[in-house]
Amino acid sequence: KMDPRLSAQDVIRCDLCKDNVVQNYCDYCHVKLCKLCIGEHISDEYDKHKIVPFQQRKSTLIFPSCMKHSKETCKLQCMSCNNSICAKCSILKEHKDHNVVDLEDSYNSKKENIKKDTEEIENVISPTYEEIRKALESQIASLDGEYEKITTIMSKQGEEWHKEIDRAIEQMKNEINEIKVSHRDILMKHLKEIKQIESMIKENLSILKDLQRESNIVSRIIEYKSRNNELGKLPPKIHVTAPTFCPRPVDRIEAKKLIGSIKPLTSTTIENGYTMKKQRGSSRELLDTPVVINTFNTGYTNLKNVSFYSEQEIWASARVSEIKCFNIKGNAINAIKTRSGENPNDIAVTSEGCLLYTDWELRTVNKVVNGQIEEIITLQGWIPSNICVTSSGDLLLEMCNDDESHCKVVRYSGSVEKQTIQNNENGKPLYSGDYKIKYIAENRNLDICVADLAARAVVVVSQAGKLRFRYTGHPSKENPFKTRGITTNSQGQILIADGGSLCIHILDQDGHFLSHIDNRMFDDPNGICVDTLDNLYVTEYNTGDIKVIKYLK
Repeated sequence: KMDPRLSAQDVIRCDLCKDNVVQNYCDYCHVKLCKLCIGEHISDEYDKHKIVPFQQRKSTLIFPSCMKHSKETCKLQCMSCNNSICAKCSILKEHKDHNVVDLEDSYNSKKENIKKDTEEIENVISPTYEEIRKALESQIASLDGEYEKITTIMSKQGEEWHKEIDRAIEQMKNEINEIKVSHRDILMKHLKEIKQIESMIKENLSILKDLQRESNIVSRIIEYKSRNNELGKLPPKIHVTAPTFCPRPVDRIEAKKLIGSIKPLTSTTIENGYTMKKQRGSSRELLDTPVVINTFNTGYTNLKNVSFYSEQEIWASARVSEIKCFNIKGNAINAIKTRSGENPNDIAVTSEGCLLYTDWELRTVNKVVNGQIEEIITLQGWIPSNICVTSSGDLLLEMCNDDESHCKVVRYSGSVEKQTIQNNENGKPLYSGDYKIKYIAENRNLDICVADLAARAVVVVSQAGKLRFRYTGHPSKENPFKTRGITTNSQGQILIADGGSLCIHILDQDGHFLSHIDNRMFDDPNGICVDTLDNLYVTEYNTGDIKVIKYLK
């Protein structure tokens, strides 16, 4: 009879005795234990052992040891120094007035980001490159057929000219073959680049999955830096146009010239020629009755804007020169003063966690790095208003000219202007010229959504700047539609704060009305944003409260 320990269906055995069935696990040493071997495993009196039921293995977080205090464990993170520290370190002079947060909170936030990055690579980035590669391989595979058609036409033309033009025909065939080689070389080079990027994606995905399997090792999780923005920035698309043969009527004079001509091979690089696939995932339904799951007060009156980065970094601004950072419990953990001393028009946070704000007095867009303010964009003749950071890391900036006759949206990569969106296809302005609040957001399908208060409309254009639709409110609301904050969620839904009816409008990505979050939930809504779970953050202009609302199932 077969030894049951050699069977593929055998139960898991103890790592020490190799015989008894496992019941427990040391979460620090990663050792499987039966009950009888627990005593032997911990007999070294090592105080780090964590014995848990086997079903709960890897549930205990392994915090790093403190470099300064050998017997202490680092359970805090100094955001100012970007280091893990212990409780004793936190009271040292070098960390005085520093922003210190719970390391487990940072770990959980980073772990959620790793999960999102993994899903984005699996569901969006990797499939997009797979489609690009397959399309290029298909183009290359069909080259022979396309070029064979051309040479067949040439052959028929050559037969009509008989022997006197055979040499000319052969010469042109050779020319076509040389062009085909160039055509193939161009596509093969681009295919090689795509395959290299796919390889990088697979390597990064493997690292992410390793991190998830070893998700209880805090130091590895904390050190993780997302590459999704880098990997998700698609390369320029190479578009190659095959040559065409243009035959001429048969004439025995100047045979080669009169047979026809070959248009040369053309190869152009099209910026934004590729489009990222839409996020795949289950659709979430709206709650019948949204609920307020958290409320905290900012200490501001005339509260305007809110921007979520993590549960440890929720930025808020008001009609004052100070911009505050709160954690999810409502504790103020940081504050920045604008360089001009005036209140910011708008705020946003980059994917790296750097605060951005617009300064209408200095006409600048500013970036806060380690507490230091850097001017990244300075305007001449235009006043910066509202901003958002796109999924690719670009910046969308809404601005108005000095005499308030024109407004436009400009896309920046860093401080370099890439795109201007101002007029529709008929040359008429997309946005009102009145210098009033125009909140801006990018949707999941890369549409650019502007809530235009003066026009009392939401104007949505495609990534290329072509008008898709305008939303001017819902007929069920008697009060005028006064747009304020705007945001989008992972479902592609567009949410707009309405200062006229004091509610939140919810649209789908094509502008169809879905629902309202009514005014019983809050008082005078202004700025809005969503967190990683799509919960809605709403600033109340009069009370200074930020309310967190769950509206999706």
